[in-house]
Amino acid sequence: MEKKIYYHDTDAGGVVYYANYLKYLEESRTELLKEAGVDISKLAGEGILFAVRKVEIEYKAPARYADTLIITALISRIKNATLEFTQTINRGDQILVKANTQLVCINSNFAPQAIPEEVSQCLRKE
Repeated sequence: MEKKIYYHDTDAGGVVYYANYLKYLEESRTELLKEAGVDISKLAGEGILFAVRKVEIEYKAPARYADTLIITALISRIKNATLEFTQTINRGDQILVKANTQLVCINSNFAPQAIPEEVSQCLRKE
């Protein structure tokens, strides 16, 4: 996913505010799921949700106003109720951020549940 950095993405120091990287990572995961054929909105309507359970993030260098970033998301592991992603945010060949993110599949009561088989099948093809 490509992301252009606007002034509102930055802090008083002129660099991307650290929490904004979490939004970019989320957008990249959402695009990956969509490309794999997983309709998050449809699943939510059926009471099947995905919530971030854990994020490990390493900030290596700052992004700045007007940069164009490339955000990647790869599924590294699918378990019964969790999805694990390896993600990077790059400016050209330079890695700015590395992250490992774990999502848990939950029901409308926010209790963990198994990932539906049709979703797992779509993601295993990815």
